Amino acid sequence: MTKYKRAVIKLSGEALAGERGFGIDETVVAYVVDQIKKVYELGVQVGIVIGGGNFWRGKQALNMERSSADHMGMLATVMNSIAMQDALEAAGVPCRVQTALTITRIAEPYILRKALRHFEKGRVVIFACGTGNPFFSTDTGAALRAAEINADVLLLAKNVDGVYDSDPKKNPDAKKYDELSYMQVVQDGLQAMDVTAITLCMENKIPIIAFALKQKDSMVDAIEGKKIGTLIH
Repeated sequence: MTKYKRAVIKLSGEALAGERGFGIDETVVAYVVDQIKKVYELGVQVGIVIGGGNFWRGKQALNMERSSADHMGMLATVMNSIAMQDALEAAGVPCRVQTALTITRIAEPYILRKALRHFEKGRVVIFACGTGNPFFSTDTGAALRAAEINADVLLLAKNVDGVYDSDPKKNPDAKKYDELSYMQVVQDGLQAMDVTAITLCMENKIPIIAFALKQKDSMVDAIEGKKIGTLIH
């Protein structure tokens, strides 16, 4: 029995790059697909938002206008989304990609009612291009889509096993939080999601579970309501 019936899963682009740090690692994608498939087979309606940092990050563009850099990042999320769609369908999971920017030759435009219909038909929906606007991260895109589809939870699959008071890679004494309030994350400047995304989840009462993607069956554990990672609510 699952605790949550409809979820948005936020994946970082960097996670798909694996150890190489760039591009798409097929082994990592296969592992992620296996986790998503297990969640899907539990009867959960799944939406996915993937970042584009494995191909492009706006901060690389030191001399580029911000809007141009962000639009390039949106196109990077489309590449990741198409790769994920292909891998999910190869694993027997029906899937559709919807983009906030209109690219009808390769994906559907984002239409809320159509996305909800896909869920009813038993399909996974991947939401690409963030919000479709520059100056907003894919974290905010994930929070926005979660609010629009009335998701029960936002699953934040990370490289670390939750939210810490400082970077655990740099500080061996960093403290991990089991639970946090939205306001604690904002006031303490914790690196869970960006402030806009946290605020959007707070206003719409969407719980966030931050957990380690690499931990075995972590997505299933999160969906089933088991104690894992950090719960922000």
